[in-house]
Amino acid sequence: MPIEYIYPEFEVVRNFDRCIACRVCERQCANEVHALDEETGLMKADDSKCVCCHRCVSLCPTRALKIVKTDHTFRPNANWSGQTIQELYRQADSGGVLLSSMGNPKELPVYWDRILLNASQVTNPSIDPLREPMETRVFLGKKPDRVTFDKDGKLNTQLSPQLALKVPVMFSAMSYGSISYNAHASLARAAEELGTFYNTGEGGLHEDFYKYGKNTIVQVASGRFGVHPEYLEASAAVEIKMGQGAKPGIGGHLPGSKIVGDISRTRMIPEGSDAISPAPHHDIYSIEDLRQLVYSLKEATAYKNPSLSKLQRFTTWPPSPRASPAAAPTSSPLTDSGAAPAQHPPGSGTMWGSPSNWPLPRWIPA
Repeated sequence: MPIEYIYPEFEVVRNFDRCIACRVCERQCANEVHALDEETGLMKADDSKCVCCHRCVSLCPTRALKIVKTDHTFRPNANWSGQTIQELYRQADSGGVLLSSMGNPKELPVYWDRILLNASQVTNPSIDPLREPMETRVFLGKKPDRVTFDKDGKLNTQLSPQLALKVPVMFSAMSYGSISYNAHASLARAAEELGTFYNTGEGGLHEDFYKYGKNTIVQVASGRFGVHPEYLEASAAVEIKMGQGAKPGIGGHLPGSKIVGDISRTRMIPEGSDAISPAPHHDIYSIEDLRQLVYSLKEATAYKNPSLSKLQRFTTWPPSPRASPAAAPTSSPLTDSGAAPAQHPPGSGTMWGSPSNWPLPRWIPA
């Protein structure tokens, strides 16, 4: 048998003075934690299978069971916490990505609770309403670096395509498949109601959401999932994902178990196949590659839609400082994805088990 490096996270504590060996715990446990020892006539437990669901604790007629968290520990290290080491063990043991089914189990910062509104200029009317307009509208897009005039001396107001936001808030990219149909529909309706934009992520755009196109930013990633002419034309802007902050160095990975039905058709990949889209965009290895992709997308949308480049602070190639000069002259806004995980853990719709999961160290075989 292979060596198991992970000590059980939970321990089953049984009070044998109360236990009557009724075997209710054995019959009710879906993980086969409990079993009767035929030789001794006593119940035993395999702690490695326990997930702390408390079903056995609730159904035990004599209250003989309780579940406790193990006090097993690792040598203290400021860089390698016990949880990080266990996650690496699990990934190396399974060769897969740790997933969390109902959101992230770690504490995430809630930035809305930390917003400070300075109302000093809101409670009083403007002194000069012509020079001090008060509004929340924001326009994103390429702007001229100087004022120009036409041959008749009139101000030249012709600009490249702009994204007009009624409020200075945009919804980050979350792909269909990593989030549900209903969640995607909620983002689309909210963006339309608020006069802002939501981002499809790299999972394509379900045909039911084409009607929200004027509030939709579509994404073109290295996997090219769901990218076709109608997808590009149905959008208000096109974003090129050069990097991804949610899972630094790895990028998108939607398990095959989620690739079913409409998700498979929308992404244009077979059902049951893993959707892997590396964070470094493998169509882009130079400034010229990025420029070519930007202009190809502009040609596909007849130059009607702005193009955005999504960069990443933590990636293998191309890093943001190197990519920014390449993207600036070709695309309109730049999106900086991700921050230092130790300070501001990034997130993702596919939802790994930990927001600060990093790729396996190269010296640990997966």
